[in-house]
Amino acid sequence: MNQPQPEKVVITGLGAVTPLAHDVNTLWQSLLQDGDAISELDRFDTGGIACTRAGLVRNYTPPHTANPPASLAESFALGAATEALRHARLTDTTGTTLIMASNFGALDIAETTLGPDSPPTNAAALAHSSVTTAVAQKLALGGTPITLSLSCASGASAIAYAASAISRGDIDHALVVGFDAISRCAWSGLCALRTMTRDKLRPFDLNRNGTLFAEGAAALLLESTASATRRNATPLARLSGWASGNNGFHMTAPAPRGAGSAHVIRQTLQQAQLPAKAIDHFNAHGTGTKPNDITEFQALEDTLGPEYARAIPVTANKSQLGHMLGAAGAVEAVISIMTLRHQIIPPTTNFQTADPECPVNLITSATPAKIDTILANAAGLVVVMPHFYSAV
Repeated sequence: MNQPQPEKVVITGLGAVTPLAHDVNTLWQSLLQDGDAISELDRFDTGGIACTRAGLVRNYTPPHTANPPASLAESFALGAATEALRHARLTDTTGTTLIMASNFGALDIAETTLGPDSPPTNAAALAHSSVTTAVAQKLALGGTPITLSLSCASGASAIAYAASAISRGDIDHALVVGFDAISRCAWSGLCALRTMTRDKLRPFDLNRNGTLFAEGAAALLLESTASATRRNATPLARLSGWASGNNGFHMTAPAPRGAGSAHVIRQTLQQAQLPAKAIDHFNAHGTGTKPNDITEFQALEDTLGPEYARAIPVTANKSQLGHMLGAAGAVEAVISIMTLRHQIIPPTTNFQTADPECPVNLITSATPAKIDTILANAAGLVVVMPHFYSAV
């Protein structure tokens, strides 16, 4: 008996709320102009906290709804989701599955409702899924809402979850949103990881010494080609391969030679049925920490070959945006698709000195290029998620 062919997955809508800009087109222009989202963290008293610089979303007004967002996290997610639906021209959302992903969920509102003098609070209202439920209700999304939390790979994991469901034929489209907001409790925990720098975030630079965190949201509408054709939607890109892995090597450090990343990159190549040299551009996880950048390059060496790993054009968006936590994989997917659409690779900023241990071909100014396929990599504490975005 013949097995049904997997449905092809395309992206038809994008949305973003970031520290650099509050919509996708303005974000894209800011990236091309070497934007810098990092500023002093002045949302709360940072007394006793060593790290005081972050990427904050400032002067943002969320979309108008009958009930305003209950938290910053919800407001960012709602804004990105609204833009993606509008961009995709999806007006009938009765069957739309919402898949949302975050590190911290609504922790920013939990801080104000769990204090000793606060009134009794329904704990369910503080769960990650409370943001998903609220966004689904405000946007009248009729499908089953789904919430994921896989550390800093959350956004990318949600894309893979949606793509797998569409490929199997379980659903024909899904709205994916990665989001996070910075709060004092979240920030204290991030500082405890001891991965932050007091310098600039310098991916792949010899003198890099840590990452910087940021907040915001990014959204993508994924659908089958059949669904896009039925409603005469314009595909922006095709998601031709994806994979996930949990290497469980260490709480924060990657496995030697990026073995986890290498394994899932091979799986992604196999699923996409592409040779390594079909990849025209690599959008790196690029956190600016010593171990991440070296092992990410080593994973490229072990999957693409030493010569091509040094030749493929690489960019690291965190140099401008900061590390947007649960939204990072989603916003870098949005940027990868804009790269395909405009045939321009956005720059990696703050780079000064090449590191002989990770000699990538780092793009440091906006560069026109012929690009048909992009490999985007995202990682969390123990999760790695590569994706292929291809021209349509």
